Amino acid sequence: MAEQKFPGWHGTTILAVKRGGEVVVAGDGQVSLGQTVIKGSARKVRRIGATGREVVAGFAGSTADAFTLLERLEKKLEAAPDQLARACVELAKDWRMDKYLRNLEAMLIVTDGDDLLVITGAGDVLEPEYDVAAIGSGGNFAEAAARGLMETEMSAEEIARKAMEIAASICVYTNGNLTVESIRK
Repeated sequence: MAEQKFPGWHGTTILAVKRGGEVVVAGDGQVSLGQTVIKGSARKVRRIGATGREVVAGFAGSTADAFTLLERLEKKLEAAPDQLARACVELAKDWRMDKYLRNLEAMLIVTDGDDLLVITGAGDVLEPEYDVAAIGSGGNFAEAAARGLMETEMSAEEIARKAMEIAASICVYTNGNLTVESIRK
């Protein structure tokens, strides 16, 4: 008998837009299992860090894995307050090297208002070239829309909301139930 594979969870779009002294991180609320929407109001964007500079993080992938990574990031931020890039590099190193962490299936977008970074399990800490970053099932749609909207006079939040609306109209794993957090400098 052939082994059936678990269809996997899908349905996250996280978008970050940096413009005019503000960084906005927006995430949709959809979680899908195969072709079924399991939840439409998940909260995948949140503020983290009790000490130092405030950080906003969005995650795509397994929720339990993402929370594990967010907890680790908070510890790295406690060890290196106000040094988001350093904390992210340390997390990425651990994620890549640690036998347990290596199996985590998630991606993160984080910002402190100055730095905007994408962290992956491949050991990457990436700073986007166009002040727009996106991850998840609808990430490419949201990023393309946001990059096009960067040529308008819209605010960071307006761009993020409109780009997420566009992504939700294209990607079946993205909905319009948004969580939006911002940091203004």
